[in-house]
Formats: sequence, structure tokens, C-alpha cells
Amino acid sequence: MRIVKLTDETKNNILKDLLKRSPSQYTQYEETVNQILSDVKAKGDEAVFELTSKFDKWDINASNVKVSKAEIEAAYKEVSTEFIDILEEAAENIRVFHRKQLRDSWFFNKKDGSILGQKITPIDSVGCYAPGGKAYYPSSVLMNIIPAKVAGVEKIVLATPAVGGRVHPITLVAADIAGVDEIYKIGGAQAVAALAYGTESIPKVDKITGPGNIFVALAKKAVFGQVGIDSIAGPSEILVIADETANPRYVAADLLSQAEHDELASAILLTTSEELAKQVSEQVDIFTSQLSRKEIIQKSLDNYGYILVADDMDAVIDAANEIASEHLEIMAKDSARIMTKIRHAGAIFIGPYSSEPLGDYFAGPNHILPTNGTAKFFSPLNVDDFTKKTSIISYSEEGLKAVHDKIEYFAKQECLTAHANSVAVRFED
Repeated sequence: MRIVKLTDETKNNILKDLLKRSPSQYTQYEETVNQILSDVKAKGDEAVFELTSKFDKWDINASNVKVSKAEIEAAYKEVSTEFIDILEEAAENIRVFHRKQLRDSWFFNKKDGSILGQKITPIDSVGCYAPGGKAYYPSSVLMNIIPAKVAGVEKIVLATPAVGGRVHPITLVAADIAGVDEIYKIGGAQAVAALAYGTESIPKVDKITGPGNIFVALAKKAVFGQVGIDSIAGPSEILVIADETANPRYVAADLLSQAEHDELASAILLTTSEELAKQVSEQVDIFTSQLSRKEIIQKSLDNYGYILVADDMDAVIDAANEIASEHLEIMAKDSARIMTKIRHAGAIFIGPYSSEPLGDYFAGPNHILPTNGTAKFFSPLNVDDFTKKTSIISYSEEGLKAVHDKIEYFAKQECLTAHANSVAVRFED
């Protein structure tokens, strides 16, 4: 990995480089995506089936687009009992964590008898997307469906591509364990369109969540407003903060855990130790030569891999906050103090035994995280994403009488006399 001295110039150059990975930069695909969305909106099933046959190479129709109970039962027979047990344990960890996020409706009474409050209501229906073309991610299936289930969403559907008309059995088992209601064998922009608009065979939903490729990301961006979305996911990224006390093998291994995702993934080490920087770079080379996805890893590191050496930890923290990484690990003395100074990160992993894959698979917090610096204003997928908040206002006559003249005056300042009259009419002589 390249080792660079951390300065304002190098930091700004890296930030510009990383932002090139944002889905919003891939405008050359927008015309294709918009055409797919338009076709599905106009033609429904016909367009979805044509596009799926074209891209996924199988004969899809209304009778086989939905995964049957028999297919789910068969999937359990193809997955080892050991892995089923692991999926169930991971699912329970995710449920326990997300149950802590549940909020209650609340109300309070004013002295004049008026009542104010906030009502929490689950979203009626959610469409979760899980990649399934080149790879399958049962962990993302769990992370999508379980928070929706905990929130109380009435109908949860999963859309995932099928290879040769067959969804990977591990995906089906994970979805069943998570509590999905329906599964559809569709992927790409056409899946997002079907969930957003509804077709003869696929139900329209109120919100779409989950990561996907650039076509999925751009489709979600385009349908936002027609339905809700969680976020527009970009390529994966990890940033490790480490000092001279860190184990270089641990740091190198963790950097590579994200670099193997794809050529656009970003892996960055921020350190105060030149010696650690050299040792990590050496370990990265050793590990890369041994790993199965070494070609992808090498391209990722060549494109977006950096080891930045800073003069002090304050400079490291400032850079970390500007980068606002999806995953941020801290392996340094006084890790807890450093954590309190991190304002922007999707998830923070503290200490040598909190490697990033722990969060991906098993710990419980959600691994669907903000990317491309959006951790400055977005949060991980959570129970709140699957609920709505409604304000409750119930004023007594006494309560409104005490303030009606102020409301009328306020409305008149905005030249909205009907607003003023709506209050004034209640206190006519």
C-alpha cells in the first residue's frame, strides 16, 4: 500500500478521489435506468419478465416469479445444520440489538387540559433488496428484514436475483429465519421499479431498503418520493485509526476485509507511527498473495488504498471526521477517548478484538451503513427507518383562547388571512 504523509493537500486530494466512487457520479447509466423504470411503470409484469429474461437468462413468468413454500423447504435441506444454527444465532443477536431501538408513542397534558404528543406507527409495507447475481449475502438479508420485523411492519417482501431461476438456498433460509412474508426472483433496476410502482404479480411497497449495484442505487434514487428509501449505497470502505501499540497483522487483515468487496472499495489506515505504516504495508502484501480475491484486492488498493502518517492523534481524528468512513476501527491506546471525538462514522469498532467482520455478521448492530461521506448526515439502517412519527395536537377551548390572538397575528404576517380566520371564528362574539 502507498504510504503518504498526512497534510491538508493529501487529505483533500484523497477526499476528491473517494467521492468519484459515489453513485451520483455514474450519470452515464441514468438513461438506461430511467428507461427501465418507465417500461416497468407502463407495462408491469411484461417489462419485468422481459428484462429479467434478458439480464438473468431464465424463463420467468407469473407462475414462477414468487418463491414457493416448497422451494424454501427444499432450501433448508441444502444448507448445513451448522450454518442454519449460526444464522439463527446471528439473527437473534440482531433482534436483541434492534429491539433496544424501539420507541414508544408519548403524550403530555398541559395545565389547561390540552394534549400534545407523538404517535409511532410502523410503515405498512417494505421491499428489501438483496444482491444475488455474482454473489449472495445472507447477512444483508438478515440486516434488512429483522429491523422491519422488529418495527412491526405488516408486510415485508424480498427481491433478489435468481440464477437460472433459482435463488441461492442460503438466501432463502436467511430470509425465512428473518421473518420475510414473500420473496420474488427479480433483481436490478427492474426489481426496484416493480416494488415502487407495483405490477400484476409484485406488490407495491411503501419503502425500499438494501444495497445493490450501481443500477439498483440509481433506481432507488430515481423512485425516491414515489416510495421511501433508506439511502443510496456506494462501494464499501474501511478506515483504521492505529498507533504504535497496534498489531500490524490485525490492521492489515482488517483493511483487506473490505478491499476484497470490489475494485471501488476503499481501505485507509490513519496512523501516528511510521514504523507501523511500514509493517502494515508489508503484511498487506503477504496476506494479499494468499487470499482468493487477490486480483480484486490489488485493484482496490491501487485505486483507493492509502496509509496516511500524521504528526499527532488530533490530526488523525480530524482527518477521520472529514472522511466520515462507513466502517471505522480504533486500535490505539486511549481508544475510548478517541471514540468520543469521532463525530462522523457509520459504525465504530473499538479495540483489537472488534474486527469489522464481527459487525458484518454477528454482533447485532446493522451493517447497512452510510457510505461516501454520508455518515455526516445519515445513520445505519435501524428500526426508525421502518416507522413513522405522527404529531398529536388536542387543544382545549381554554388553551386556544389563551393564544388565539397571537396565532391570528402570526398568520396575518404571512398574509394568510384564511389561516387567521380559522382560529378567529371560534371566538366570535
